[in-house]
Amino acid sequence: MPADTSNSVARIIGSTPLGSIVLASGSPRREELLRSIGLHVIVEPSGYAEPDDPEASPPTLAKRHARAKLDAVQARYPSEAVVGADTVVDIGSRPLGKPRDPAEATAMLEMLSGRVHRVHTAYALRLPGAAGCIERLSTTAVRFRHLDRDAILEYVATGEPMDKAGAYGIQGRASALVESIDGDYFTVVGFPLGDFIRTLRSSGFVLSTAK
Repeated sequence: MPADTSNSVARIIGSTPLGSIVLASGSPRREELLRSIGLHVIVEPSGYAEPDDPEASPPTLAKRHARAKLDAVQARYPSEAVVGADTVVDIGSRPLGKPRDPAEATAMLEMLSGRVHRVHTAYALRLPGAAGCIERLSTTAVRFRHLDRDAILEYVATGEPMDKAGAYGIQGRASALVESIDGDYFTVVGFPLGDFIRTLRSSGFVLSTAK
């Protein structure tokens, strides 16, 4: 019989294999990223409304929203790993969430044109057997090219900006709008995979290799 590689790895490094996770979000990008590292993902949208708070900094908002999403879902899955996450685009300490309509998406992109902004992605994670939760924040700086209005309107017309913080998705057509990034690419997409894997390991878990 084939060896149980997952258990062998766990014995070597003293970690518990993790093969599945509950995602407290309806984001298809986060689901895809978590699946890309071999996790079985149970999608459970939190229903959390992400209220605005003009007094809160963009990193604080991202962390607050991620924790609220976790809190809304974790009680329904007491024996599963559960993660909530949120992404906030930060231009001059002003938070940019998801645009409400094409006009707001256009205004956001005009604001980002030719400038450096920061993307904050926070996640809150509860692991099986743990008493509390782990809260992490990752930040990446992104510089946009100078965009003419026609380019902005053409991108907005695709509909791609409408469900994304800051009105763009770096992994899609907006890749043509970006001049450079300084930091973790996956943070901009919506979930910092590298930090997540390292956090699992430091918490006594390892990604399962079982199929």
